[in-house]
Amino acid sequence: MKRDHHYRQLSDLELIAEYRRTRDQQYVGIIFDRYLPLIYGVCLKYLKNREDARDEAMAVYEKLVHTLLANPIEQFKGWLYVLTKNQCLMTLRGKKGKISVEFNPSFMEIQPLVHLEEESEIDQNFSALEKCLEKLGQEQKWCVSLFYLQKKCYLEIVKETQYELNQVKSFIQNGKRNLKICLEKNGIHHPGY
Repeated sequence: MKRDHHYRQLSDLELIAEYRRTRDQQYVGIIFDRYLPLIYGVCLKYLKNREDARDEAMAVYEKLVHTLLANPIEQFKGWLYVLTKNQCLMTLRGKKGKISVEFNPSFMEIQPLVHLEEESEIDQNFSALEKCLEKLGQEQKWCVSLFYLQKKCYLEIVKETQYELNQVKSFIQNGKRNLKICLEKNGIHHPGY
């Protein structure tokens, strides 16, 4: 099955039903691509490291391949959020006690304190980013996610999406601009956006 426009128009539950019927993992790939910004954002929130978040997002994909076959799902997005969060928490629990760090007293003095208000603001920013990504057109969302979250180059995106190079560049540029506008409407002004 080629990832064509028709399959991308199916709802989450329709894609899951097709996956259960055919066992074709490309349906899972479409769902995964659709929600990659959410998955990566949750992983980054809990793991605090881009590389670990990328690895954990792939672990979520592997988990989806198995759990979508067995579990009844009514609200996919909420279910996926909980699945991703639990996956991250399990990974964090598994790492507990396995990391050795040399104590450096000066380290304690220079680290800024993270207050609850700041953590709440970070959560709000992730939530706003997630909502803004959902507002992008499918092509923009897909290309922006591949470029910024998966760190793929233009040629890799061309190969994966089957879009022309100029289309990919345009989708990324316009997607970034639309994200910035949307985030600013939500009161988030950040030089990185």
